[in-house]
Amino acid sequence: MNHKEDELLHCSDVKKNFGRGEGRTEALRGVSLSLLQGEMTAIMGPSGCGKSTLLHCLSGMDTLTSGEIWFKGQALHQMKEKQKDILRGTSMGFVFQNYNLIPVLTAVENVELPLLSQGESPSESRKKAMEALGKVGLYERRFHKPAHMSGGQQQRVAIARALVHNPQIIWADEPTGALDRETTDKVLQLIQHLNHEEGTTFVIVTHDPHIASITSRIIYMDSGKVIHEKRNDGGGI
Repeated sequence: MNHKEDELLHCSDVKKNFGRGEGRTEALRGVSLSLLQGEMTAIMGPSGCGKSTLLHCLSGMDTLTSGEIWFKGQALHQMKEKQKDILRGTSMGFVFQNYNLIPVLTAVENVELPLLSQGESPSESRKKAMEALGKVGLYERRFHKPAHMSGGQQQRVAIARALVHNPQIIWADEPTGALDRETTDKVLQLIQHLNHEEGTTFVIVTHDPHIASITSRIIYMDSGKVIHEKRNDGGGI
């Protein structure tokens, strides 16, 4: 399978069904697209159009009904669950609307968790977690637990956790959905900075044109299909 040098991911005719018989739902109906290294892409469309399902399939969290997904030349669609777990743990980061932080852990403990689960030493994990919190402007809050942080701070901890192992791509599903506009803008400025300065690839699922405005490419979906895409200047907020 030959792909362009800077192509990070390529999917071809991806289909995903839920349920069987009369209760069957066609969530994805033949999606083909490519993602380039260093690109920031928004996936937009109405609720229930398949945006989050596509993210889950492209990242290997969901299995496909049919189709192919190639990540850096590796056949993601053919991998066993353990192989996909390893790939996600080393090459991907995730940011969700509800932060998914562990309440009993401090910010730095939440951030170092992915490294410890990959077998990195506690001292190295702590060092990298501190650095990641510094990148998102939360070094001073490193020993605070989620309950003692604002929503915006919690989401920045989640972003630090997503980037602590230097992933090749960060998947973000409605990352500012729980935040007010001012806090949203601060999180978006951080994402923009990480993309421009660190070259981190982002794919952001959103229904908000304001969020899509910071990206370099917008993919529009409806009824489980890509219906249109456009290049964006990424001028932002």
